[in-house]
This record gives sequence, structure tokens and C-alpha cells, in this order.
Amino acid sequence: MTAQSKTILVIDDEASVHKSFEIILGSEYQILKASNPIEGWRMLNTHPVDVVFLDLTFPSNEHDGFWMLEKIKSLNGPIDVVMLSATDQAKTAVKAIKLGAYDYLAKPYEADEIQLILDRLDEKRRMQNEINYLKEEQSKNTQFEDIVGQDPKMRALYDQIRKAASVDSTVLITGETGTGKELVAQAIRSFGPLKDKPFVAINCGAIPDNLMESELFGHEKGAFTGATERRIGKFEIADGGTIFLDEISCMEERLQVKLLRVLQEKEFERIGSAKTFRINVRVIAATNSDLQDLIRKNKFREDLFYRLKVIHIHLPPLRERATDTPLLAQHFLEHFAKQFSRTVTGFESDAYEVLKRYTWPGNVRELKNVMERTVALADGAKIRKSDLPVDLTLAAGMNTDSGGEFSLKSEVEKYEKTLILMLLERNHWNQTKVAELLKIHRNTLIIKLQNFGIKVQERKSEDKPD
Repeated sequence: MTAQSKTILVIDDEASVHKSFEIILGSEYQILKASNPIEGWRMLNTHPVDVVFLDLTFPSNEHDGFWMLEKIKSLNGPIDVVMLSATDQAKTAVKAIKLGAYDYLAKPYEADEIQLILDRLDEKRRMQNEINYLKEEQSKNTQFEDIVGQDPKMRALYDQIRKAASVDSTVLITGETGTGKELVAQAIRSFGPLKDKPFVAINCGAIPDNLMESELFGHEKGAFTGATERRIGKFEIADGGTIFLDEISCMEERLQVKLLRVLQEKEFERIGSAKTFRINVRVIAATNSDLQDLIRKNKFREDLFYRLKVIHIHLPPLRERATDTPLLAQHFLEHFAKQFSRTVTGFESDAYEVLKRYTWPGNVRELKNVMERTVALADGAKIRKSDLPVDLTLAAGMNTDSGGEFSLKSEVEKYEKTLILMLLERNHWNQTKVAELLKIHRNTLIIKLQNFGIKVQERKSEDKPD
């Protein structure tokens, strides 16, 4: 947070608290003072306020800090609240956070503790401004609401989708697993003249070879053992619309020949039938494999490849459009918060940094799965680093710049420090409990904390029971 443009309201019945905030922050912030919740509420309704430091208890007053906190959060504005209390109780802090407080500060506090909170708030707001900007930019492409991203590669993708949707040519979509190839296929169909016609998707890698021909083209009763009745194939069902063939590289060569005929002649026969069926189906295929490499290995037909690749759309992996990660994470957070009826609204800066540093080998699908799990299990209104999966946090922490030092020892130390910090945070800095979880002596843990420069005594919840 910076300068006089920021206003802090201190609601506390002790004049010494008001004075301390003026001494610590008066040169950089505008400090407003109130001695009780009623007076504080009046000031909130007459002055623009950025942060409220709110005492928990007030003498001779029917309203306490929790009442005031709920009143402030009912405003639904960008006002952050930090609770103040003369007692350092973990349960009280947890209740305050669950009610929407940003943090909890025990008296007596140090000047650097207040400044640290304000610095974290500044980072949180910078992050939120970035997400808001990205969301605003994304809203300019509302027709692609299921495909999220504002990276230049994604802007080019939107343009390709629009162009592909305007014609009925065959499309080949390539990209790594989890990049959203089926979403692109659906978008091409949705924004073209076939949007009200059938869209049939089939994963060629999920169906055994001996069943794939029947799945695609159907069969007559008695055509083979077990064919007790006629079956209509996916191409027949998709007639007049679009068929999406995912993982086309898994299709055996005999069926590649039959598919090539469908693309060239627009006709096929069911298994066990001599009748030729004429169809009008747009084919969109997708793969995460290198088809040209498969052609060289005689595992994919070159003529089919060129028939499929009339229009080629390649989806970039998430690591190549890392600036989209915050927007995607917020998108999925809001989706799952609504689905699970949770009050999770955003990310703390430490979690945000982990999400940005992780390379997402599973791409958008992995990010979506991580956010589903995280939102389902999160306790507070903001996702913290400790809420994220341990393997993801550790992997993000072990990323090293090419110009930095790298050694097995340093990476093991990073892993160890990250794990210890995560367990301490999850267990309210109870060293005894963390030592038990790690199956080491408490003194060993203390030595490691000293070596890592982790000062537990400065944490307000040190050795407090849950």
C-alpha cells in the first residue's frame, strides 16, 4: 500500500492504540479513529476507507468486533479488516478469518508486524487488479466463455475458431493432453451454421479396436457374434451435424481406410449390410500425438492426414501462456465455489505465486482439477499456499532459473523447508505436533528451523492447540 491515497480506520477504545497507529503510519497514510463499533460504522458511511484495524472487545457496549466485522463485510466493498485482540487465541483467529477478516493481530504488536500486513494487502490488491483486468479483457470474447485466456496465442486461436466456424471444411486440432481440444471443437460447431445440429464426440483411444468399427458405422443384427440387434453408428447419428474424433492417432489402419472413404465420398456401410448410406457430416479430429512422426513409422496414413488437416488448429500448452494462469485459476475457483456453495473468493499472494511458478504439465485440465480439489477442501475465504496440493507446492518451489545455482543438496533443502513450513501452517505452528508428523524429535525440528531461519517465536499461534 502506498502513501496518503490510502485511508486506515482504527476502531479501538484505547487511545494508546490510536496514538501508536499515528506514530507508525501517520506519515504515509490517513488515519481515522473511532472508539467503538457504532462510531466506526458512522465513519465508514461518511469516509472512503481501505483498511480497518478492528478491536475484538469493547467495554460498556453491546456490540463487539465480530458484530462490526459482519457489518463491514455486508458492504461487499474492497475494505479489508484486520482484527486486534489482547489475547492470542487460535480459535478466535480462525473465527475472525472465517467471518472474512484478512488477518488477526495480537496485542502488543510491533510496527513491522503492521507494515508486513499492509505489504501483503498491497500485493493482494495488485493481484486482484491483474485478475480484474484479465477478466475484463476476457469479456470481450464472451462467445468463447468456456475457453479462457488473453495471451496473444489465445487471441490468435479465437480468430482461427471464428474462421473455421464459417466454413464446413475438415479440421485437425492438435495439442498436448489437457489443453482443451474438445472445447475448441464445440466452439467451432457452436459459432457456425451447424450450431443447432447434432454434435457427437467419440474418443478413439477409449474403445477397443474390435468394437470401434461398430461404434463409428453401426452394424446389422447377426453381423457378428453378440450382435443381437441392429445398432446405429455415430456417423449416422451425427448426420447433418458434426462428429468429433478425439485421439484420432489411435485408430487402426483398416478403419483409417474406411474413414478416408467417408471423407472423400460421404458414404459408408454398416457392418453386415450391403446398403450404402449417404451422409453429410462435418469431421473435426484431434490428437496429442505427432501424426507426421506416425506417418514415418507407417502407423498413420498420409492421405488421411492431409484429408483431416484442411484446417489445422494447434493449442499452446499452458506453460507457453503462463500469463493466463491467474485468469484460469480465478475462473475455475468461481465455478467450483458456486457448484459447492462455498464462500471462497480468491487467493492469498503466496498461493498465487505457486500457481504462477508451477509449469502445469497436465495443462488446463490439471489446473481445473487442482482448483476443484482446493475449493472443496479450503477453510477460509482466500486460498492459501497451504491449501494447495503438497506435490504442486513443492514442484513450484523447486523451479530454478537457468542462471541460478542448482545442486541436489540445495533442492533437498528447499523441499524440506517447504514441507516443514506447510505442516507448521496447517498445525498452527505447534512444533510438537509437526515433529510427530515428521517422525523426528522435537529438538531435531528446532535445529532445522534455526538452520532455515524460520523464527517460530514470532508467529502468533506458536504451540497453541487446535
